[in-house]
Amino acid sequence: MLSQAFLAHPKMTSASLPALEPGAADQFRAAGRIARDARKLAVQLIRPGARLADVMDEVERFIVAEGGGMAFPAQTSRNHIAAHYCPAPKDRTTYQDEDVVKVDIGVEVNGYVADNAQTVYLGEDPRYHKLIQASAAGLEAAIQTAGPGVAVRDIAMAIEGAILEHGFRPVTNLTGHGVARWKVHTAPQIPAVADRWTRGTLEEGMVVAIEPFATNGSGPVQEAGKSEIFMLLKTPRKLKGIDHAVWGVIDGMNGLPFSRRTLANLPEEAVENSIGRLRRTGCLIDFPPLVDSDPAVRIAQTEHTMIVTSSGVEVTTA
Repeated sequence: MLSQAFLAHPKMTSASLPALEPGAADQFRAAGRIARDARKLAVQLIRPGARLADVMDEVERFIVAEGGGMAFPAQTSRNHIAAHYCPAPKDRTTYQDEDVVKVDIGVEVNGYVADNAQTVYLGEDPRYHKLIQASAAGLEAAIQTAGPGVAVRDIAMAIEGAILEHGFRPVTNLTGHGVARWKVHTAPQIPAVADRWTRGTLEEGMVVAIEPFATNGSGPVQEAGKSEIFMLLKTPRKLKGIDHAVWGVIDGMNGLPFSRRTLANLPEEAVENSIGRLRRTGCLIDFPPLVDSDPAVRIAQTEHTMIVTSSGVEVTTA
């Protein structure tokens, strides 16, 4: 999952519907199975006292061992942080009692992407268990509504209604999205709240990741904190000031997002100098954590990737 800043894409046409490419559906399914199992592994490992970085590292090792690649760095965001918290290589942060923990996992197989997320609450307060249920209910309502010819607006209304019914609000400025080969975010956007700008219709062959966020706050989130997630926007004209080993790893991502942990085996100075150079030249975009401005707020997320079929949707990460 990445923020709406990464949603400036051309309108998808029938000729570019990802699952209609020969053999693509099976590749999406394979990525979905690995992503599902990686998500389950993360949930098992999340416990008070465990280091966030250790859990994400183990999840990423599992994905590679299963024959997948990272569609984006494994992320784990707690409490009022909705998304994009990716532990740095030296991050000593640990999970704590009462944390509301999101884990967001993306996998690619031969470039075909699966994206899924789940929330774990490390406590006993029934309010936060219900918050997680609200997010999951929003996703289930979307799955039951989605299919070919269904308006995105109808899906958004179903998500919002399910979350409100549980006594919470959807996060208003984070959206679900299409996925494709080597693309984590494509058209269409699938918001959790319908407004007058909500457009589009699902078509058979689309692959979409729907991810309702439920909150006990006011709704919107904002960028705050240091970015650990980056994505190449364009190839630099010259590699001056960019370490060749660092560039080799970044270039090998085929345009998919990466993190400082992706480059952890390389000299830190070379990594920082190269990232800085790529950012200054407009070749690299970064994704800071997305947070509610009130630290007392709690946010839950649930996500699946699905193929739009002739009769509904096939969830690849279930």
